[in-house]
Amino acid sequence: MKRFSFFVIFLFVAGRLLAAEAVETLENGMKVHPKGGAAKTIEINVINSRIVRVQASPESTIPQVTSLCVIAGLTPTVPFKVTENAEFAQLSTQELTVKVSLVTGKVSFTDKFGKVVLQEAKRSFSPINVENDKGYTMQQVFSGTPGEAIYGLGQHQSDDFNYKHKSEDLFQYNTKVAVPFIMSTNNYGVLWDNYSQSKYGDPRDYKDLNQFTLFNKQGKKGFLTATYNQKNNAPIIRQESAIDYENLTTVKKFPADFNFNNGSVVWEGEILANQTDIYKFSLYYAGYTKVWLDGKLVVPERWRTSWNPNTYRFPFSLTKGKRTKIKLEWKPDGGVSYVGLKALSSSPIEKNGNISFWSEMGDKMDYYFVAGKNMDDVISGYRTLTGKASIMPKWAMGFWQSRERYKTQDELLNVVSEYRKRKIPLDNIVLDWNYWPENAWGSHQFDLKRFPDAKGMVDSVHKENANIMISVWPKFYATTDHFKQFKQKGWMYMQAVQDSVRDWIGPGYVGSFYDAYSPDAQKLFWKQMKENLYVKGFDAWWMDASEPNIRDCTDMEYRKKLCGPTALGSSTKYFNAYALMNANAIYNGQRETDNNKRVFLLTRSGFAGLQRYSTATWSGDIASRWEDLKAQIPAGLNFAMSGIPFWTMDIGGFCVEKRYGDGQLIFDETGNENADLKEWRELNLRWFQFGAFCPLFRSHGQFPYREIYNIAPEGHPVYKSLVYYDELRYRLMPYIYSLAGMAYHKDYTLMRSLAMDYTADKQTYGVSDQFLLGSGLMVCPVYSYKARSREVYFPSGNRWYDFYTGKQIEGGQKLNIEAPLERIPLFVPAGTILPVGDVMQYTSEKKADDIEIRVYKGKDGKFSLYEDEGNNYNYEKGAFSTINFEYNHANGTLTIGDREGTYEGMLSKRIFRVVAIGNSTAPAKVVQYNGAKMVVKL
Repeated sequence: MKRFSFFVIFLFVAGRLLAAEAVETLENGMKVHPKGGAAKTIEINVINSRIVRVQASPESTIPQVTSLCVIAGLTPTVPFKVTENAEFAQLSTQELTVKVSLVTGKVSFTDKFGKVVLQEAKRSFSPINVENDKGYTMQQVFSGTPGEAIYGLGQHQSDDFNYKHKSEDLFQYNTKVAVPFIMSTNNYGVLWDNYSQSKYGDPRDYKDLNQFTLFNKQGKKGFLTATYNQKNNAPIIRQESAIDYENLTTVKKFPADFNFNNGSVVWEGEILANQTDIYKFSLYYAGYTKVWLDGKLVVPERWRTSWNPNTYRFPFSLTKGKRTKIKLEWKPDGGVSYVGLKALSSSPIEKNGNISFWSEMGDKMDYYFVAGKNMDDVISGYRTLTGKASIMPKWAMGFWQSRERYKTQDELLNVVSEYRKRKIPLDNIVLDWNYWPENAWGSHQFDLKRFPDAKGMVDSVHKENANIMISVWPKFYATTDHFKQFKQKGWMYMQAVQDSVRDWIGPGYVGSFYDAYSPDAQKLFWKQMKENLYVKGFDAWWMDASEPNIRDCTDMEYRKKLCGPTALGSSTKYFNAYALMNANAIYNGQRETDNNKRVFLLTRSGFAGLQRYSTATWSGDIASRWEDLKAQIPAGLNFAMSGIPFWTMDIGGFCVEKRYGDGQLIFDETGNENADLKEWRELNLRWFQFGAFCPLFRSHGQFPYREIYNIAPEGHPVYKSLVYYDELRYRLMPYIYSLAGMAYHKDYTLMRSLAMDYTADKQTYGVSDQFLLGSGLMVCPVYSYKARSREVYFPSGNRWYDFYTGKQIEGGQKLNIEAPLERIPLFVPAGTILPVGDVMQYTSEKKADDIEIRVYKGKDGKFSLYEDEGNNYNYEKGAFSTINFEYNHANGTLTIGDREGTYEGMLSKRIFRVVAIGNSTAPAKVVQYNGAKMVVKL
């Protein structure tokens, strides 16, 4: 009996000692060594009461690595408690509890009421060695919550919106931006801190069509029939088991004598699946492409230019044992073009609504869980981790005119002059690429034949009260002094030079990109810009090809060779963060040079944390097509819900079909329009109407020219509407700039999904073609040719006003709303207080001393009018003012609060014209405001 008692006591003491070793309390959290599972070590670090960091490793220690996207110095400032029992180690803050299973290592997150918000389902590690780097390929799967919607992941072009039950590839590409952050309508977010090529959702690669049993046109097993049609030549007919011509390597599989310039291809036959399933198909296309399955046109004609393919995904149900007809028609767009069609069976991850992140390489698994009271709170948590968003210079909120490209300084100056002469508002003109001598890319020098006086050009723009942005690439021809400076220090990616990769300019020149992962290379990059461009007075920087895009249309492995090795390690490991490092170079470089002038960067790529470098992203070289116009709405919304508030696009699309761009659009002074010209004008107008309500308002693209007066002549309905929305943008500037101030001061998001403000209404979760600018304007773009109405969903729980007429509509319903050519549907929710100013020719033309305050009755409302100096960083030191407006619906009063704060040049007195909008619109009540609180009876 004594021996038995001693044995029991021994086991109890040994168990307690083992438990003590398994769980360790840290200064900023806890460390756990679970008995099983993929991770030997899991560390939970407290950031604040609603944000925790989770690190996991298959090793006994957690590697200490400096994050590229999360800011340094985040230490807990809140109390937390670590407890344990036989099953779990538990860390609790006031808002959040994190449990780690001592058996499996799985982590779960519960709110302060004990409700599970998110929990891990599966974790895996697989060793990977690349060059001199060792690390792990890893995946973390979470059990998703039924009914939630998932947003974020950056900006993608497949017209996807809610990523619940969906997947997305996370890599940088001309028209894709990978940001590894998601946000749920259940008010939590996950930031995945990894820089390699990653995948959200299903981690599998799409497979060729030979995964199915194939039958050609004659019913022969094993192939599809490919018919290559060529003008003036007999067709080439081949039997092919895959449609895989997606890069410079695989296009070599085309028939050697196939002519891309006047040929077309049809693949047809039947496919037989070995299981009944909803398959995911992925179409990769450049040129004109259509797809039929089972006789149904599942992909109506889509187009992309030959050198810049796009991906479009669609589901289709296949039945085991049943043959399904398949047909793909493809017409190249001239030159080498690309096409592919692949598929995957459905994934349990997608079926179950799980959340999953997979990354090709990292030292450890590293992610942050962010909880919030609402979706804005979650984004605030994201910016706590990755940095606050800067307030852009006020002029950047105005209209930008751009073109690919202004070939001379006279062309550029004439555009500014024409806008001023016509009294069309303009704040920024953009000088795109190729202003340098043809053989001197990266020299930052001007071709003196075309730009004889760059500083004089800049000064002339400034005299017209406009700003000028210039395109700067991280690219250098090998013959330039700048290339040699980088190469001498080992800061140049050399694979393209070693392979003699030539670009598309003139005879083709050899060059490459600098290594932005080196802090010293960043300093040299800014030094070269400062000495050659900044001294000439340029106001802002356009950072093109920042993926980096060293060569178009290569396979992924060669892309990695071209952009590495980096100063930090292999390009496999650091594939996605180049644009962030490049933005860091310029932002900090300019602030060190002149900390009194706001930095502004526009970049084609991005990553988590981009907002802290006063950087916006645009959606790349998209096509001038209606389907691309539509796809920009969810692309911009998901980018904004990735925590980065400033986004824009090429209004009108960048790449132009030959029917528009080959000079056939004759601008007939008599007013006659051929069919293509008529569509071109309408496409640009509908895109412009949408763009006027985006965070940044920017027109850009290839020929035909995109200036308002070049799209349509004065007096034309299209011209009138273009000018109307440009002027409306400026009238809304008090509202828009207040939102920009909120992005910094309150971590606000300007471009908002309906779900952000109406989360309780689940009907909003899938609305991908409407959005809110702030909370006060619901924008409903029109994206179909000749459409003169569109369906609009009005979120429940509010009444909605037509912006133009004041007509009221009850929420909670879908209605077909008129959309004449000159207008898009635009609505204001009850309770909105909307400041509207005068039309201005540029944002600094006059102070907002006379503002119309529109109060939309039916609900209490609040708004804070924000103002600062508009062009410097004094706002970071507290130099700004706010005026709070509060409408009380019950007693019909608008309270205008005491002005809070001061800044140099602030108005001491102003006029507010208060307009109450309800069942009828009463005349404006004109009040003189001197900064003291006042109450206006409506």
